[in-house]
Amino acid sequence: MAAALEAICFPPEYAAGPATIAERMATYADHFWLIEDEGGMLLTLVNGPCTHERDLNDKMYETPAMHDPDGAWQMILGVATAPAAQGQGLTTRLLRTVIETTRVHGRQGLVLTCLDDLMPFYARLGFVDEGMSASHHGGLPWHQMRLTLA
Repeated sequence: MAAALEAICFPPEYAAGPATIAERMATYADHFWLIEDEGGMLLTLVNGPCTHERDLNDKMYETPAMHDPDGAWQMILGVATAPAAQGQGLTTRLLRTVIETTRVHGRQGLVLTCLDDLMPFYARLGFVDEGMSASHHGGLPWHQMRLTLA
């Protein structure tokens, strides 16, 4: 279901495919957050590994084994919401859950990358733009955004 949602929400250049999602889930299943409807349809998904590295890099997308359960930073590799579920506040609600879970686990904060048009959305949740990311995932220019908790 997660790979299908990624395929709907993102272009193939940077959508995580079924094998990648399966490997991520096998490595850090407890760092997949989701909202489903009453029928079990996946509406919103957030996922990513933890690491002691401060900055998100392309290798994290390709190598789930970089996950460190004791890592100081929660990286967010994917935020996907089904088109029919957009505009209902589900993504905001789920990201607030991810932020609170990260806080409860005593991590320093969260890091994600996004395109220009989503920067205001993440800023409303407290993320701060750190400029252009070293990541060129999918061949696109990404902004790195960070929410420091500690």
